[in-house]
Amino acid sequence: MKKLIYFIGIVFIFTSCEDSFLDTAPNDALSPSTFWKSKKDLDLALTGCYSGFESGNSILYRDAGSDNAFNNFPWEGWTNIGNGKLSPADPGASYYNFATINRCNEFLENADNAVEVPEEDRIIYKAQARFIRAYEYYVLTTNYGDVPLITENFATPEEAKVPRNPQAEIRTFIENELTAVIDILPESYSGSEFGKATKGAAQALLMRNYLYFKDYEQALTTAKSITGYSLHPSFKGLFDPTNEQNNEIILSVQHTPDIYAMSFTPFLPNSIGGWSSVVPTQSLVDAYGMVDGRTIQEAQSQGDYDPENPFINRDPRLRATVVYPGQIFAGRVYRSIEEDDPDYYNTADNASKTGYNFKKYTTFIDIDPSAPFWNMGNDIFLFRYAEVLLTIAEAKIELGQIDNELYEAIDAVRLRAGMPAVDKQKYADQESLRKLIRNERRVEFAMEGLRRDDIIRWDIASEVMNGELLGAKKGSVLETTQPNGDYNVSMTLPQNLIETREFQAPKNNLLPIPQSAIDKNPKLTPNNTGY
Repeated sequence: MKKLIYFIGIVFIFTSCEDSFLDTAPNDALSPSTFWKSKKDLDLALTGCYSGFESGNSILYRDAGSDNAFNNFPWEGWTNIGNGKLSPADPGASYYNFATINRCNEFLENADNAVEVPEEDRIIYKAQARFIRAYEYYVLTTNYGDVPLITENFATPEEAKVPRNPQAEIRTFIENELTAVIDILPESYSGSEFGKATKGAAQALLMRNYLYFKDYEQALTTAKSITGYSLHPSFKGLFDPTNEQNNEIILSVQHTPDIYAMSFTPFLPNSIGGWSSVVPTQSLVDAYGMVDGRTIQEAQSQGDYDPENPFINRDPRLRATVVYPGQIFAGRVYRSIEEDDPDYYNTADNASKTGYNFKKYTTFIDIDPSAPFWNMGNDIFLFRYAEVLLTIAEAKIELGQIDNELYEAIDAVRLRAGMPAVDKQKYADQESLRKLIRNERRVEFAMEGLRRDDIIRWDIASEVMNGELLGAKKGSVLETTQPNGDYNVSMTLPQNLIETREFQAPKNNLLPIPQSAIDKNPKLTPNNTGY
């Protein structure tokens, strides 16, 4: 019931819209004289807005543009974003798409024609469209900087040839729109409407916007205003599809089998039919510390971490996020470090080149290895309460407000994961806490699409993205096991060198405006710096 509406909307609404904002002449517009009349019409049109505003697949691919992951197949669009070798002619996985904005504009222009629908209901409908449009502009401006600000559709493609508005104007628009709709949107909907924009979703997007642009005062105020949510008791269980509507989830992208399915094929190992399109890096794996709170470097210096058998006593989020050698996954032992195994890096094109695969969201395969992973109904999370807590902590760190509220926010996330509370003596100043919170965000949100924006807004992308991208050391899986059922490993052979990456700031902080868009609208020039 809750997801069937996506299929209806995709089939019937805006079927001839194209990606460019130039394609907004009213050839495909819905006639006010025949369509914009009833609640059914508004539901159908609003579904057209929701159906394209975000993609679960895109969220999971996005880490390949950061130091968290590698995209093995260049034609999927993330390899060149990850290694910095992109251009206007080859822009990678482009976000330069105004189709959803067009739909929202059309909805907002016509919704009040549906006079059969009570005005108070129409106000809520329009608030949802404004939220979706604000979300689209957040994605556009964080990826491209200056972009055209279009709030009314054009009558002809010629009229649509407009220049880019400064990022500051786009940011102001986003903040004004979200501020306006926060007190209009409901705090929740009935179960059949789960996935629609709520007050909490608008607050969370506004919070993320403030954090990205380093307005820490407003980020903190907004984060603290978000109420009614709580952490799910289990980090691993959070991503089980049976728990997808738990109280931590503020907003998610909805999927349903056969109609609007989520395929996990790109993220799974070759040995079970996956493509290993997006795989974790060694850098990400090394970011997960020991279960007692020490980094692996600290533990190794004290003789408690063995780099040849590295997966013992680690942060439990590592096992919940990454399939690593020796782990039992989908009913078999993952042996990617062994030369004769189907998951060995050069056995097949679909074998992980790093020796790791992602596990987050795919624990359903542990429960049922025969599950149709190419046709799943898992919702993919956009905002969850853990982000609110870690935003409170980060904002307070940057504002120099080192107090119990800061520690309590981080501790809530760590304790839920099975990690200890923060050592207040070890992490007592801004510099040490900044390092801690940045790593905490990395390991908590891996594969959730936040890492690239984080390293760019922290101005550390050049530091963490340049140089050799490495995978796991090769070796063998032993016959002995750990208490959690994983097999011990002996990883003594050289690491895989996947590629050499480049990240030039400020150039690679933004993506290039695609040449195809510039060809349609020369007023989009000049392109972003370096392109």
